[in-house]
Amino acid sequence: MLPSMKNLQLTAVGGKGSAENSGEEEERLLGGYDRERVPNLRRIQVKVTGMTCAACSNSVESALRSTDGVVEASVALLWNKADVCYNPALVSDEEIITAIEDSGFDAEVLPETSSSHNRTLIGQFTIGGMTCAACVNSVEDILRRLPGVRKAVVSLPTSLGEVEYDPECITKDHIVNAIEDAGFEASFIQSNEQDKLVLGVIGIASETDVYMLETTLPILNGIRQFSFDRASKQLELHYDPEVTNARMLVDQIESSCFGKVKLMVKNPYTRMASKDLESSNTLRLFTTSLFLCVPILFTQFVCPHIPLLYSVIVRRCGPLQMGDWLNWIMATIIQFFVGKRFYVAAGRALRNGSTNMDVLIVIGTSASYFYSVWALLYGAMTGFWLMPYFESSAMLITFVLFGKYLECLAKGRTSDAIKKLVELAPATAIMLIKDKGGKVNGEREIDALLIQPGDMLKVIPGSKIPADGVVVWGSSYVNESMITGESAPVLKEVDSVVTGGTINLHGLLHIKASHVGANTVLSQIISLVEAAQMSKAPIQKFADFIASIFVPSVVTLGFLTFTGWYLAGLLGGCPEEWLEDNSNYFVFSLMFAIAVVVVACPCALGLATPTAVMVATGVGANNGVLIKGGEALERAGKINYVVFDKTGTLTQGKPTVTTTKCFSGMDRGEFLKLVASAEAGSEHPLAKAVLEHARHFHFFDEPTSMNSYSWLHDVSGFLAVPGQGIQCIMNGKKILVGNRKLMVDNSVVIPEHSENFVRELEENANTGVLVACDNELIGVLGVADPLKREAAVVIEALVKMGVTPVMVTGDNCRTAEAVAKQVGISDVRAEVMPAGKADVISSLQKGGNVVAMVGDGINDSPALAAADVGLAIGAGTDIAIEAADYVLMRSSLEDVITAIDLSRKTFARIRLNYVFACGYNVIAIPLAAGVLFPWMRIRIQPWIAGACMALSSVTVVCSSLLLRQYRKPRLTTLLEITVD
Repeated sequence: MLPSMKNLQLTAVGGKGSAENSGEEEERLLGGYDRERVPNLRRIQVKVTGMTCAACSNSVESALRSTDGVVEASVALLWNKADVCYNPALVSDEEIITAIEDSGFDAEVLPETSSSHNRTLIGQFTIGGMTCAACVNSVEDILRRLPGVRKAVVSLPTSLGEVEYDPECITKDHIVNAIEDAGFEASFIQSNEQDKLVLGVIGIASETDVYMLETTLPILNGIRQFSFDRASKQLELHYDPEVTNARMLVDQIESSCFGKVKLMVKNPYTRMASKDLESSNTLRLFTTSLFLCVPILFTQFVCPHIPLLYSVIVRRCGPLQMGDWLNWIMATIIQFFVGKRFYVAAGRALRNGSTNMDVLIVIGTSASYFYSVWALLYGAMTGFWLMPYFESSAMLITFVLFGKYLECLAKGRTSDAIKKLVELAPATAIMLIKDKGGKVNGEREIDALLIQPGDMLKVIPGSKIPADGVVVWGSSYVNESMITGESAPVLKEVDSVVTGGTINLHGLLHIKASHVGANTVLSQIISLVEAAQMSKAPIQKFADFIASIFVPSVVTLGFLTFTGWYLAGLLGGCPEEWLEDNSNYFVFSLMFAIAVVVVACPCALGLATPTAVMVATGVGANNGVLIKGGEALERAGKINYVVFDKTGTLTQGKPTVTTTKCFSGMDRGEFLKLVASAEAGSEHPLAKAVLEHARHFHFFDEPTSMNSYSWLHDVSGFLAVPGQGIQCIMNGKKILVGNRKLMVDNSVVIPEHSENFVRELEENANTGVLVACDNELIGVLGVADPLKREAAVVIEALVKMGVTPVMVTGDNCRTAEAVAKQVGISDVRAEVMPAGKADVISSLQKGGNVVAMVGDGINDSPALAAADVGLAIGAGTDIAIEAADYVLMRSSLEDVITAIDLSRKTFARIRLNYVFACGYNVIAIPLAAGVLFPWMRIRIQPWIAGACMALSSVTVVCSSLLLRQYRKPRLTTLLEITVD
């Protein structure tokens, strides 16, 4: 799982050198590090003076590489610089300098720049050829052993790997090479670097066009490096974001090439919506194998019943019959051409010291094929003909490929959620062009990925909003169901916030882009969902352990099966009538052993957890619940306590002033003006409520005064006291606005009648805000935050689900207890400071309880992080959302129920998958070994065993896909309420 996907760049990156020699030198400096495991590597750059030719640079390189502890060294002659990667436990900087000086050159270590020091990248790679959990473990182990790799996570269902690495020690190309050296296919997709751009180039028709492009790029400002791939017509740019930006680069390149080329930004996420090549290749292999199997089956089962055809296939052609030659040729093509992928995959697994499903397939099919070849040759030489089993090996490979094809189709559907999210983003946008006076004088259609913050965009009715922003002109209803799950259209007017990917229904809108690229809500949702699908749930460790011992155990069982049956036959334990015509005890035993090896399936175990997690995270996103990983999903299914923040979580977060009481005889308007002036500098929701109430009291709804503060008094010395209130100086007087503790700490006496008034407010679920001037209490305001309409029902539903609700708030005890009574919460923790909320979480976790925290504000972040499961209200702050494990996009408490219910159903499905995967092997392997054969004559032919093995994986994936039918629980059902 990614440490943070928030700033993920949505452009594929990578590439080779520049068109200039210096760029080639830089590429050579950054490349070529050894891939053996060396802990705590360090990289330094050394200035080397005195080099005059290539022989000098080679001499320096040789001196460095011969130094004990140096992993790799590269020297750039033009830059007079050496790049050294070494183990500081074995060699020091001084010893490296000495080695260079001993070779006859002067050297000094260059200081590290702050921008590159300790910088890591998160790269995403496609990995092909993985078939089971053993393959995943093998690839992860290879990646984690690479120098400079901090973390590596590989997902079997998505065929993706995410690698956190230090670009100073290893490059993306070396990571790809390491994966390919292990026998798997690999390609780089993207990383979180912010200064790279990949463009598709249209209009390149000749070498002259290529020359024009490559001579134009070096003269443009801000381009550091570029690489153009002639085959894919793809241009990769490395640029300085402080000098230029993506749209400026595209415009400059197109204009410099006189409009001959057209550039399109490549979005790597579109691969999610493209057709899966693996499924199409598997289908091609399956159809080929099936076509070749038909003649084998025809000669074996049909021709003996048709005299004319039978006479043809039994005709001699050399030492063998025509039918034998035909079967041998067809089976050979299937075994070594169609089945080549299994041999390749098995070979790389064994080369890496691991085993997987392909090893079992190769053992089973090879045993059947080579025995059949031996049987034919033995018959040709001795005249004693044994029964060949070419149809077993051919049919086995055919059924395995068929199962693989179905599995690919099923796995492809598990990522439908991301495909749908990717398709939400529009391809283009209409940008409004303004003159110097700010008047619109034109418009231009641009690539949506080239939108910049501050751009003015036109959104016509029926089109998708291209970026997050604010409406500056017009009004319309917008369908936001694809983002929030809320079906009702939302009215958007001037100053309303809009989200990219949502649909403008009726009116014309002009919006000002605020967040673009990786910072949009849609991009962050895609990143969160993909990161969650990449993550591993703790329960996956069970499958990883089984996978590590599965294949050796099955091979051992196969050998024991063969030995047992063969010895039983030799010792007279197997009657000869059990044998088929032209068979013997060796073949009889071999068929049982092949069936055991082939019927066993480690793939079902490896797919049981990740496919369910993938589907669940996608279903959650479709229902407005973003899940950040499999670990959070697993913990959420075990929740015992849910802790709610009060303000903005149980309540609407829009407090209003309900009562104003002035004790000093001051005019109410002047009193409200004084309090509003003091609170104007505070960001607290209660402060905003007081300010709005005072503004409305003085100006009603005059729009000209809504955002103007000229009517307020000037204040100085403003100070916000956490958990108490604020204090400031106004007209030379000390003003205090806050709760009792603020008054007590400043020696303000609260008269009994004032205390009684405040107590009455609190007992009615109002918060009492006390106001003092020069340490004398002058008034009280009652502020109430209405409860969310679903709060009480959700709390009752949680209790019915066996979850204990708890409310924690910084408000006073009476107000907190009054609110808790309204919603039905009995466990209340009041007057808790922000830091104390985490302590409440810790106290509840004692005894092994799983505690969830639901909050929305900055002050909730420590508690969200401390909880076993943090659920952030989507309308809350970015900090709260970053600290949480779940994000509730709709800000509805009903989604707390959805999150817990979805988690429980997901892990019930995972457990069912494991029961099936384990149960299948527990039942199928003994049956294949023939435990029932002596009594019931039940046995599994090898080709039937192959079909069972292939379909077992498909069954597990289809079981996970049933989660797509998930529907949010109806509260009426949970509460057992009958609706007429």
